[in-house]
Amino acid sequence: MMFKHIEDFVAAWQHETAATERTLEMLTDESLSQQITSENRTLGRLAWHLVQTVHEMPTRTGLSFEGPREDEPVPASAVDIVAAYKRTSQGLLDAVQSSWKDENLHHLSEMYGEQWPNGLTLDILVKHEIHHRGQMTVLMRQAGLRTPELFGPTKEQWAEFGMPAPVI
Repeated sequence: MMFKHIEDFVAAWQHETAATERTLEMLTDESLSQQITSENRTLGRLAWHLVQTVHEMPTRTGLSFEGPREDEPVPASAVDIVAAYKRTSQGLLDAVQSSWKDENLHHLSEMYGEQWPNGLTLDILVKHEIHHRGQMTVLMRQAGLRTPELFGPTKEQWAEFGMPAPVI
């Protein structure tokens, strides 16, 4: 799928960035070092990867807005990661709305050795957020953090409703 209308991207991006912000806001400085194995990304690295990709992918299409460089190290502060995410994701939204019309979504841009329509790049960026946010929630559970409600109640929310969490 690819976005064919700016307004469709705006709606999807606002929804998904709100969910990502809720996820990032639950991180603690201590939780940033959580990882499954020493060969896997830490929770902090995954969170920072999301921030960096919000800038890196769209700038390949010619959009211009502020964001962290690809070689910028992972901040030691969860609050700093959240602040950078908010600035960068809003910067992308502002750049798309001010610089592009619907027809720009059909323009091709070089993306990792291929030519992608800009609307596809934005769709993949949204899905990238969802993918890594899911990985983050697993690491958050391992770190003892509560996870946010994303696509339905969490285990804790079921308990707050006075109901047992569904067992899969």
